[in-house]
Amino acid sequence: MKAVVLLSGGLDSTTTLAHAISQGYDVVALSILYGQRHSRELDAAKAVARHYGIDRHVILDLDLSYLHTSALTSNDVEIPLLDSSDDIGAEIPVTYVPARNILMLSLAAGLCEAEGGEAVFIGVNSVDYSGYPDCRQEFLLAFEEVLRVGTKAGVEGNPIRVEAPILHMTKAEIVQLAVKLNAPLDLTWSCYSGGDVACGHCESCLLRLKGFEEAGEKDPIPYEGSS
Repeated sequence: MKAVVLLSGGLDSTTTLAHAISQGYDVVALSILYGQRHSRELDAAKAVARHYGIDRHVILDLDLSYLHTSALTSNDVEIPLLDSSDDIGAEIPVTYVPARNILMLSLAAGLCEAEGGEAVFIGVNSVDYSGYPDCRQEFLLAFEEVLRVGTKAGVEGNPIRVEAPILHMTKAEIVQLAVKLNAPLDLTWSCYSGGDVACGHCESCLLRLKGFEEAGEKDPIPYEGSS
């Protein structure tokens, strides 16, 4: 079995990678430098791929900085910093990158078809998350239909599957799965702000910290202000 795993270097994608490997897949990792504020997460993705000895780690440069409404791709939009995960609102935040997962899944599916693979793994989550519309089951099911009708593999009766093993998990459950699979959490990076240590106040950091706390585990990466 062969699969492409979208690997950002964060907690979710690393856990997803560990899961795919545990299921016996021959993995091709795909990381995308999409014009985000920093390359820190790409460094993490490379480290995670090296940890697992992945032979084929494809790194694409896809500059989405022209999508100027997102705080992740524009320096003119500030990344919201909060005191607690309880402060995360119901509205889709400014860290949403328009159509990002549509683009990334399309690239992953093309690579998967070229490699003769059968599935694309993506570490999206719709429980403890920031409300991004492209992290929901409805989106993934719709995208699978696109692959069924829009690829050679699909029209020949072997459509590429989209696997999202942590989709319905809480962040605590994701941490617990990562620990169970012995994933290298010390190599991962989730912070939107970049830097030498995680900020601890962006939504991604707060959700990650919440997950470790509720799982009863210590987050192995350093945060600003921690000793």
